[in-house]
Amino acid sequence: MTSGQVTRRDFLKAAGFCVAPLAIGTASTFTQTARRKPNIVLIMADDLGYECLGCYGSTSYKTPNLDELARTGVRFDRCYSQPLCTPSRIQIMTGKYNFRNYKAFGIIDPRETTFAHLLENAGYTTCVVGKWQLYGSSTERPEARSRGSRPGQMGFDEHCLWQVERRDSRYRDPLIVENGTYRDDLAGKYGPDIFCDYAMGFIERNRDRPFLLYYPMALTHDPFVPTPDSDDWDKGQNKANPKYFADMVAYMDKIVGRIVRKLDGLGLRDNTLILFTGDNGTSVRIASRLGDRTVKGGKGKTTDAGTHVPLIANWKDVTPAGAVCDDLIDFTDFLPTLAEATGASTPQGLVLDGHSFLPRIRGQRGDPRQWVFCHYFRNPGDPVKRFARDKRWKLYQNGALFDVPADPLEERPIQPDQDSPEAAEARKRLRPVLDSLR
Repeated sequence: MTSGQVTRRDFLKAAGFCVAPLAIGTASTFTQTARRKPNIVLIMADDLGYECLGCYGSTSYKTPNLDELARTGVRFDRCYSQPLCTPSRIQIMTGKYNFRNYKAFGIIDPRETTFAHLLENAGYTTCVVGKWQLYGSSTERPEARSRGSRPGQMGFDEHCLWQVERRDSRYRDPLIVENGTYRDDLAGKYGPDIFCDYAMGFIERNRDRPFLLYYPMALTHDPFVPTPDSDDWDKGQNKANPKYFADMVAYMDKIVGRIVRKLDGLGLRDNTLILFTGDNGTSVRIASRLGDRTVKGGKGKTTDAGTHVPLIANWKDVTPAGAVCDDLIDFTDFLPTLAEATGASTPQGLVLDGHSFLPRIRGQRGDPRQWVFCHYFRNPGDPVKRFARDKRWKLYQNGALFDVPADPLEERPIQPDQDSPEAAEARKRLRPVLDSLR
């Protein structure tokens, strides 16, 4: 047993979980029991807004594998993240808004409970591959360095990750730590391939037991550099250029396809819930075509371009094929959704802000939320931005109200003395949300 596993078990006890040894039975009994629990594969692309996928209407990039998952599953049209990577990672993993648990960029509080903790206690084998950014690497500000959590503390049995203690290349010649040991055999290799290979190995090793694979990808974050499928990959270290973003989107989609085919080949698709999303909007250096519009990336901004991300759910023979859901979803909703899907329980007293959207995945009505909320800052001392929104209206803490479909860049704030009857009604609905979440 590794020290990370000891820490995790001690954490679960401290959080109020009942940690019992796994009952031992025959292999066939174990397999039958395991198959009653669905496997979970949660993939989160880095810096990828909704406007980058063909199934959302993008004409700038090729995403056939994700488009196929949407065609045979559920596409959610109103999923909202935080505007930046660490805030989104903490929110999606804990089911809480950032005002409850966000400390600083690059760290997650070791006292937090994550979806991996819940599923681990429910009998799942858990793995995280890709980008971590939650321990406080040596490149972070002093208040964050080494003050976060390692993957084992957050409920993951296995990991293959970039940016834990240190941060170097995530693409060519990557710096990757695998279960606590830095690999020294990656010269000339491509980081996303290493993550994907490990993920597929994890799936194969655990084909007969329930597993959680969480894959926060390195792609499509800058630097914008060639992929192994780019024409000039063989030229070695190329100067970064936004022209490579399309290649990076295509490679991201290719990796999703590899994982789906692995599940197919092992006969696991009908017992696996696949979720795909993005952690925040696209880089501000990227402009994409969405139908007849050009959408400039809004990473770091609280506009739609910074927070509106794709969400696709696919569970063979469970999700209604080709369904499009207009419900509001935010990142606090993932933890309760995974808990409901797997039958995982939550410790007594744990505060959660999310709403399960599992009924929609199953093609049922459910109880959709009426608003989403954002509390956002990057580092202590930075200005805090807070808003509550519904499908049309968005109200900030300072009283600025926006009619988002009419003003997606939020250039024309509506002040209270300018309210139309509809705007006044929206303000009346959304102000109590802001006042209640403190």
